[in-house]
Amino acid sequence: MERNINMNEISDGKLYGINDMVKVGCDDCKGCSACCQGMGNSIVLDPYDVYRLTTGLNCKFEELLIDKLDLNVVEGMILPNLKMNGENESCAFLNAEGRCSIHSLRPGICRIFPLGRIYEEDSFQYFLQINECKKKERTKVKIKKWIDTPNVIKNEAFINRWHYFLKGLTDKMPTFSEETVKQINMYVLNVFFLTMYQGNRDFYEQFDERMQVAEEVLKGML
Repeated sequence: MERNINMNEISDGKLYGINDMVKVGCDDCKGCSACCQGMGNSIVLDPYDVYRLTTGLNCKFEELLIDKLDLNVVEGMILPNLKMNGENESCAFLNAEGRCSIHSLRPGICRIFPLGRIYEEDSFQYFLQINECKKKERTKVKIKKWIDTPNVIKNEAFINRWHYFLKGLTDKMPTFSEETVKQINMYVLNVFFLTMYQGNRDFYEQFDERMQVAEEVLKGML
C-alpha cells in the first residue's frame, strides 16, 4: 500500500530495476534479527505470500490466523500481516535462535528488505532504504538474486496488478457506504485469501482466474 515519504530522507536517491546491483548483502544476517522485530502490522501479505505459506506449510489460511497472522485495516482494506509477539514484538515465525523458520516461504516484503518499492505510472521500481538495515557493511547483490523468487517477471507483473487493484478500491472507499465497504472487504478476503490455492497448479494462473471474476463482481458492487 502507499505511504507518504520523502525519498531524499530515506533512500540513496536512486531507483533500481530487477537486474541492477545494490548494496543489500548482509552476510546472511548472522547474529541479527532486527528487521524481524518491532514491525507492528507493517508486513502486509499479498495473495502470493499466502499461497506460499499455505501450500508450503500444508495448512489453511484460517490456521495461520490463530497465532501467526493478524488482520488489520490498511487504507480501508482488511488485509493480513505477520503477527508480532512478546516484549520485543518478534515475528511469530522467528525461532528461539532468532532465525526465520519459514525462510524459503518468507513474504515478499521480507524478501526485498532493505529495498522498498515506489509505484509510478502504472509500474514500480525499487529503492534502497538507507536507514533500515542494522548491518552497515553490505555487499552488492543483483536485485533478482536477492529477491530469490521463481518467475520473477511474472511475479513483478502480479505485484503491480495487485497493487493497482487495491489502489483502485481504496481511492473510491470514501464514496462508499459502510455496508458496501464491508461487502467489498469480505469478498476480497474470501476470493484472494480464504479460498485455498491449489499447490499443484501455477499460482499466477489461479490468481488471474480469480482476478477476472473479482473485477466483474466488484463492478456490480460499485
